[in-house]
Amino acid sequence: MTDTSARAERVTHALVRDVALPGGAGTLALITLDNGLDHTKPNTFGPQGMAELLTTLEGVRERAAAGELAAVAVTGKPYFLAAGADLLGVAQVTSYDEALELGRMGHRAYSVLGDLREQTGVPTFAFVNGLALGGGLEVALNCDYRTVASDAAALGLPETGLGLVPGWGGAYLVPRLVGIEKAVDVLLARPAAQKPYKPAEALEIGLVDALFEAADFLEQSIAWAAKVVAGQVEVPRRELDPQPVWDAVVAATRQRLDATIHGSRPAPYRALDLLAAARTATRDEAFGAEDVALADLIMTDEMRASVYAFGLVSGGKKPAGAPDPKIARPVTRVGIVGAGLMAAQIALLFAQRLQVPVVMRDLDQERVDKGLGFVRDTVTKLVSRGRMSQDVAARIVASVHGTTDIQDFASCDFVIEAVTEVMGLKKKVFAELEGIVTPETILATNTSALSITEMARDLQHPERVVGIHFFNPVAQMPLVEVVHAEKTSPEALATAFAVTKKLRKTAVLAADRPGFVVNRLLILVMGKVVESIENGTAAEVADTALSPLGFPMPTFELFDLVGPAVGLHVLTSLREDLGERIPVSKGLEKIVAEGTKVVLDGPKGLPKPVNPAVQDAFGPARPGEPGVLDADGVLDSVRTALATEIGLMLDEGVVAGPEQIDLCMILGAGWGFHTGGITPYLDRTGYSERVLGRRFLPDGVANVPAGTRVG
Repeated sequence: MTDTSARAERVTHALVRDVALPGGAGTLALITLDNGLDHTKPNTFGPQGMAELLTTLEGVRERAAAGELAAVAVTGKPYFLAAGADLLGVAQVTSYDEALELGRMGHRAYSVLGDLREQTGVPTFAFVNGLALGGGLEVALNCDYRTVASDAAALGLPETGLGLVPGWGGAYLVPRLVGIEKAVDVLLARPAAQKPYKPAEALEIGLVDALFEAADFLEQSIAWAAKVVAGQVEVPRRELDPQPVWDAVVAATRQRLDATIHGSRPAPYRALDLLAAARTATRDEAFGAEDVALADLIMTDEMRASVYAFGLVSGGKKPAGAPDPKIARPVTRVGIVGAGLMAAQIALLFAQRLQVPVVMRDLDQERVDKGLGFVRDTVTKLVSRGRMSQDVAARIVASVHGTTDIQDFASCDFVIEAVTEVMGLKKKVFAELEGIVTPETILATNTSALSITEMARDLQHPERVVGIHFFNPVAQMPLVEVVHAEKTSPEALATAFAVTKKLRKTAVLAADRPGFVVNRLLILVMGKVVESIENGTAAEVADTALSPLGFPMPTFELFDLVGPAVGLHVLTSLREDLGERIPVSKGLEKIVAEGTKVVLDGPKGLPKPVNPAVQDAFGPARPGEPGVLDADGVLDSVRTALATEIGLMLDEGVVAGPEQIDLCMILGAGWGFHTGGITPYLDRTGYSERVLGRRFLPDGVANVPAGTRVG
């Protein structure tokens, strides 16, 4: 569980040393940010660290005013400039005044960097040697010039994805550097996609001024700074975009927000308001507006839920309930039963991350060739986009083999089946494999809903069978549900976790219950939506009724992504196992039988509208009739069903606690960080107490604690 109890600040110190600039250009005061810990603990800022930075900068300003310095620069410890504010510390704020002071303290310190050249004639530089996010990037933005190392992990302002706004100058400074259109990308689009900038991308749009190789980054940056000081290098700055252009971009962005998040969370709108005002506001006015917006948002449940979600995702690298990794068996050759799209994606991932030979087997050569073709085509695209080298691509293609002979699995020590979701077929596959592979070989299944215990029941060694459920698309989706069947051995389980870690996925341990975690809840949600349409709700109304839940897309677009046939199969399977609380849908059966397209194409980046043919499959809508739900009624039915089902899942011990359910829904279903996952949302809206008589999480873990002062 995320710990929100009082904790000591991990202070990031500001250490100063003098450096002689090349060519006799004078003395550079180099400030290094360093919390004194290793590379697993990034620099972050809390009140003590920010106070120390301010004191250090004020001392440097005195020296600059006295003529002792030609330049001032800020850099970080290895791998990090800074990761921004200490989010767990922010989540402990208990009053509005304290929240307001958090913004002001950053502006006080950073403004010294921003004002130094005007006050003393001494320019400031940021040498971005590593990760720079949020307040860490804003250190650099407040400087006059910026260099970046080629291997810096990430640059960005992720605040709006965490329920906040850039509060230490970002909303004012970014549009001045890169223009209003790119600023929208930096403050809104990239955070929503959780996609920070790479160094070359940051250079291309103008967030930084120069990029140097990591091996001699500091030396190159100092030499470049000397040339700037000497007037040998000039860095042009763009003019402000004209007011009509500025206003048009802001208006279009506001329309896009309305179409995608429907006003369900405040942070993106507050950030857009700051951007809108940034063109005509003075710097002090803009910074004051940032202080107020930041304080307002710190005192919201959405922000506290975001910090909770951030903590879950960060802590997901150490999965709850995983066995001792020392008992995991070595994996030197992987077999994949099937060569369809899912199997081919898994094969590519194993070849790329485990770097071991992979063999795909299917019933005929045509299917095998199609799977191998997917691997080749995908790596070719990655090479063409500069995301993979030719050497790596050649290694991957050479390591993935295809066959129609099941005997080729004999030398594999890890075999995963990815065949059609039919129990009889999967049992047959495992029975055949058991007669071929060694006694130590782990047998895994990628089933999305079927009982793994039943799948292994007739085997001589059912203890070797484990679930390892990937999500589609495999390369992008970070979650893997590792499923413990009735007789799964600790060794098999440990191997599944070890493999998942090497694949750079987040694993969550789940018991072998219908649908595991994500599909049990996701398909239930979809089932309740189609049930409402069966009962007379208009398809368009039901499709958009769940926007407050935080899904990344409307229900039928999600159906389209999952595949209506897959959705129907899992819905039917869950109903067989869980009973009548899982709906049936004749309309959905008709859609699948007739191959009806459930959504229409629309403008890129906007939700896809439901196809009117969906309504035809269900019959005419009957709004206003008794028992027919409107949008609020659909939302109520889904919230109630979710609270009920999660309560049952926890009672059944599907996972260790509500935190694992939240982590699964964030990483496996795209649930928004601002919700904190599903259980904080149900707590916040009162459904957990209404349905179960209790909260899922203690008060204050993912919300502003009751009784906390606001204003």
